Formats: sequence, C-alpha cells, structure tokens
Amino acid sequence: MDSRNTYAWPREATGGDATTLERWLAGHGWEVDPTVFMAGARGPAVQIRRIGAAWQDGEPGLLVLPGETVEFDGARMRTARGPVPAAAVAP
Repeated sequence: MDSRNTYAWPREATGGDATTLERWLAGHGWEVDPTVFMAGARGPAVQIRRIGAAWQDGEPGLLVLPGETVEFDGARMRTARGPVPAAAVAP
C-alpha cells in the first residue's frame, strides 16, 4: 500500500496524532467530524467525513477506531483490510 493513501490511527492517540490525521485527511478532501468524540480504553475513536458534504443526505462518514488503518482509494475512505506494513503509514 502507498503511504500517501493510508493512515494508521494509533491506539492511545495524542493531540499530535490528531493534527497529523487532519492534515492527511485534508489532502484527500476529508476532515475529522468535530461533532463526534468517542473516548475508549484503547484511545479515542474519530469520525471522518468529506469536506463540505451535505450530511443531511445520509452520508454518515466513517468511524475510525484506535489501532485501525484508514485507506483512501481515490474516491472514498475505508478501513484497510488485513495487516498494513509499517512502511505504509503516513508520516
């Protein structure tokens, strides 16, 4: 997988991790949904959505749990299937 198209949301994510995720998402036309926050025992989960999307139209976005890797396929975001090599994690 190309590191430009994947991002590993770490367990125990910090504010710096959130900033890095926001930059990566913005580069693909997506953003963190500021109206959704979920804290968990393994760290925070984040809801992501397209920038400027009409959320009333039923597009729910994507919930990313701690330890999951997000993959951008050129059109949409999804959680990656199977293990992602460490080299495939966005900086």
